[in-house]
This record gives sequence, C-alpha cells and structure tokens, in this order.
Amino acid sequence: MTLPLPKTPAGRAAANVPAIRLEDLTLGYDRHPAVHHLSGLIAPGSLLAIVGPNGAGKSTLLRGLIGELKPLGGRIIGDLAVRGQFAYVPQKDGIDVSYPVSVFDLVAMGLWERRGLFKAFRRADTDAISHALALVGLSGFERRPVGTLSGGQLQRALFARVSLQDAPVILLDEPFSAIDNATVDDLMVLVRGWRDEGRTVVAVLHDLAVVRAHFPETLLLARQAIAWGATAEVLTQANMVRARGMTEAFDDRAPFCEVDHIVVRARGMTEAFDDRAPFCEVDHIGADGGHGHAPHGHEHGHSHGHDHSHNHSHSHAHDHAHHHSHDHSRDHSLAPQPSSPRSTPG
Repeated sequence: MTLPLPKTPAGRAAANVPAIRLEDLTLGYDRHPAVHHLSGLIAPGSLLAIVGPNGAGKSTLLRGLIGELKPLGGRIIGDLAVRGQFAYVPQKDGIDVSYPVSVFDLVAMGLWERRGLFKAFRRADTDAISHALALVGLSGFERRPVGTLSGGQLQRALFARVSLQDAPVILLDEPFSAIDNATVDDLMVLVRGWRDEGRTVVAVLHDLAVVRAHFPETLLLARQAIAWGATAEVLTQANMVRARGMTEAFDDRAPFCEVDHIVVRARGMTEAFDDRAPFCEVDHIGADGGHGHAPHGHEHGHSHGHDHSHNHSHSHAHDHAHHHSHDHSRDHSLAPQPSSPRSTPG
C-alpha cells in the first residue's frame, strides 16, 4: 500500500536552479571515450530520464555532470561541481552498507554542507532529520544500522538525505532498481515534488513504464545521443532498435583514443605531425577510412571539427575505443557526500 507522504517544503535552492548545457561533450576513462559528442540543454526545472542499453554511458554522463570525470572533448556549461549545487544518489551496489552508521546519521549527512562535520546538531536540525525520515516512511528507523535495511528501505533513506541537502539539481543513478512498486510510487511522490518546486531532476532509469508515466523528457543514449526530447517521441521502437545496434557495434578491444595528439588550437594542425614517424601504409587503410577496424556505429565519422592528425602511425584511427564499460560507481562511503563524491576507478 502506498504511504501518504507529506509534501516536501520548498527550500532555499529551488529558486536558484542553473541551466546545464552540453557542447560536443565526450567523456571516458583513460582516454577511452564512453560518451561521444553529446550536445543539448537541460533546462532549469527539467524532469529528465536517461535511458539506454547496458554500457551506453548513462552513469558516465552523470559523473561528468558532477565533475568527477573531466571531458575528453567538448564542455559542460553550468558547473555543478560548485559546493552545494547538486545532490547525487549513486547506484545501490556502489554503496558500502557495512560502514557502521545508523539511519539517523546517514540522513543527517544531508546537512553537512550547512552544518559542517564537527558542529553539534541543534533542535531544528534534529527536527529536520525527523521530518525527512517521515517523508520517506522511515519514522522509527533512526537507530537502525544501515546494514540491516532492505534495498527499498536503503533507497528511502538516501532520498531522505537528498531532501535535507536542499540542492537545486538532483541526480539519481538507477534509483528504482530492484525495489518494490510501493517504494517506487512513494519515492516518485518526492521526485514530482522536487520538480514542482522548480528543481532539476535527472535520473538514469531502466523501467520504461516508469519513464513513460512520470518523465516528460528523455535522453536515449547509446554512447552517443540516439534521441533527446519529449518522451513519447524518443521511446519509439525504431529508436530502441537503433540504440541496441549502436552499443553492440563498439569494439572494446580497439586501441585507445589519443585525444592529446589531436591539435585543435589556433597554431594549426601541422604541429600534430611527427616527421620522424614511419611512412603511411595506405594499403592498410580500409576504403571507408576506417583503418581496418570493425565498424562501431559512429555515424558522425569523428570529424571533431578537425582532421584527426594521427602522428602517421594509424594506431588509433576513428575507433575511439570503448574500454571501461564498467561504471566506476563504487561509492564506498556512507560518509558525507553532498558535494562531488569520490569514486576510485575499478
């Protein structure tokens, strides 16, 4: 049975929501791009779902938005890495629930930006924590160790922490994965409340029924944008088939992308060439310019606005290898993370 959740009060951050613009954004790990040439606008107050096949770069995009990953190319305008600009809920499997902390302490971490680590809680702080727990149906769970919570209960506690952070932008990475329908319904009440307050909510989701029912805008990602716009226009059968085909076409064994060998500055492309390199084996280059690598669905041809001067060795031509399909999302911390969480690449 769905709990009748009280409405979350509008906070200080809701009136100061930044727009987020992506301009030809490429993100990846160790120069292996996982998200390619993504451009678009996340307007203030958006309720945006990011969907796509496994390995499509969805979680990578979130970590780029919060500043955990620096762009390999392009840029993000509207830097969320500024203190207090975002709240972030990672995937549940990236949270170490063995950390000895109570539900009360986990939720209280949402006040860390305003209170600091060592200041004593005031009565108003305690009341705010109790209210946040009531919002998610966890009143009476204050002293429970987080390691004893079910998956749905843990997600409720993390949403309570977000409500205390009072951030203008909220990023959720698979928030409804492996939890019951009643919990999804309850947490969607909070999500809609945040949107109604004018906050921006961006969520990586797999359940397309939830997306169609609650999210008016969707980005369908398959290492690059397949479609971005109104949900009904994005989630078509043709787009979904294309997204699956795009991710399957990538070759994770291909060489990495030598982004820093590509010269795009005003001093010109000639500086990218190495006159000592061996001659160009033209007959080793495929007729389509693909340098013999298996096709990977890059329909844009990697023009980048320049001609990919590749040091004449052709060791990384056009393939933009997509190693590192894993998410690097290990949070390990139920420690405070209202600002950019620290993840260690796995």
